[in-house]
Amino acid sequence: INRNYRSTELKIQLYRSGLSWARAPAAVLNFNCMLILLPVCRNLLSLIRGNFTCCGRSLRKQLDKNLTFHKLVAYMIALMTAVHTIAHLFNMERFNNSRQGKGDELSTELSELGDEANQTFLNPIRSTSTTPTYVVFTTIAGLTGVIITLALILMITSSMEIIRRCYFEVFWYTHHLFIIFFAGLVFHGAGRIVRSVKTTDPPHNISFCEDQPANWGLIPQCPIPQFAGGFPQTWMWVIGPMVLYLCERIVRFVRYMQTVTYRKIVIRPSKVLELQLVKAGFKMEVGQYVFLNCPDISQLEWHPFTMTSAPEEDFFSVHIRVVGDWTEKLMSMAMACAKIEVPLPHFRIGVDGPFGTASEDVFDYEVSMLVGCGIGVTPFASILKSIWYKFKESNPTLRTRKIYFYWLCRETHAFEWFADLLQVLEREMEERGMGSFLTYKLFLTGWDQSHAAHVKVHFDKDTDVVTGLKQKTYYGRPHWDNEFTEIRNNHPTSVVGTFLCGPEALAKTLEKKCAKFSVVDPRGIKFYFNKENF
Repeated sequence: INRNYRSTELKIQLYRSGLSWARAPAAVLNFNCMLILLPVCRNLLSLIRGNFTCCGRSLRKQLDKNLTFHKLVAYMIALMTAVHTIAHLFNMERFNNSRQGKGDELSTELSELGDEANQTFLNPIRSTSTTPTYVVFTTIAGLTGVIITLALILMITSSMEIIRRCYFEVFWYTHHLFIIFFAGLVFHGAGRIVRSVKTTDPPHNISFCEDQPANWGLIPQCPIPQFAGGFPQTWMWVIGPMVLYLCERIVRFVRYMQTVTYRKIVIRPSKVLELQLVKAGFKMEVGQYVFLNCPDISQLEWHPFTMTSAPEEDFFSVHIRVVGDWTEKLMSMAMACAKIEVPLPHFRIGVDGPFGTASEDVFDYEVSMLVGCGIGVTPFASILKSIWYKFKESNPTLRTRKIYFYWLCRETHAFEWFADLLQVLEREMEERGMGSFLTYKLFLTGWDQSHAAHVKVHFDKDTDVVTGLKQKTYYGRPHWDNEFTEIRNNHPTSVVGTFLCGPEALAKTLEKKCAKFSVVDPRGIKFYFNKENF
């Protein structure tokens, strides 16, 4: 260790602490750049999640947080890039001062090495008239560093929540700068701007010679030191994930080329479009999602949508709420086809998937608690449909004994999406004497005075005035302490899976409630929180 340290003292003399501040973040960057692509290799994650028997519940829960992990790695890359860049800016200033003779004698002597034949340089600034800015924009390391830093800034700023929700296209296209980022990263080290002492014969005795640079090359113990750039290492860290991600995109392209046909198209209330699609060899599980592409709108944009159909059906369906430019254009195209009475749309749809989510595990729990907000009910529609089919076929493998379903909506029209499904489930379970299997509560969080008056007039009816179901609609938001207390009292020794497809604020609330109402006793009730992530 001491020998390795002594061999770098000449380099340290020129760089000072800037060397450590640049190299340490570079090592962290290599590791994090290796990790950043893995969480978005969705086919790989689905393979691990669904096919490997060693993938238990705890590991699957971590895989479901892939996007959170992706963001954390991105934040670390941004932080380390800032430290690495600032350190090298200080290094460049020190190089320039040493080259102009403003440093100590040893730094000046080191900077002048390479000016004569049979010498190699340590200081990349080769002239007293050269500026650090010129070096930054004319060397491989400097130019690629500027490019990948700009690409990183654009990717991170366009990934802000408000940008992704309001200007998704900006986020989508800007995020593809990762291609430039990784290309620049691979070539960044090729400039070999950080150089180390080469072994010479006879060796340069650093401890003896560092105080007498004027005698270098004049006495046997002090031959002129030779330097060489280190071998680039970044490509070795990132080549594996880059190949995996390339395979991911090839699989997407192959799936895109496969034919997808329309079975049915339905325009629902509250600007919701239902597409029923058929694709050869397509197999799904409950709660999974797909990426859709419409080349008539954009060749490159892919958007995730949870499937609302059941695995037992011979088609798969998605419900698409209009919230942005892409969905607005898709809805307009569908409505145009309906106006001219075209039986099925003529625009092409590409499908990539299906991909696994937390909702796949719903039947692994004896008791399941499903919470959906607005269009976030879609994964649970798939689950409820599958339950209906399992009851219809008297499937003996159904482990789940009780389901609690909560649906929160701001407007009454939204309940029309799946009210007919709930009515069928109500009737089916009553006929089989299993009316207690499903407990569902619908919460209307927004209403006006006329609606309230209408509810008062029809309050005594057997069915709800909003949904037509026997279960009456609740007004306002759930009191979660009461709901969790009821479930804990009804199932004191069960393992309860809590599944949410909704906003982050509600996710934090439910996660805290799961921890609060879980019993420490191994035989007591346990709540496990699961959230949909796309």
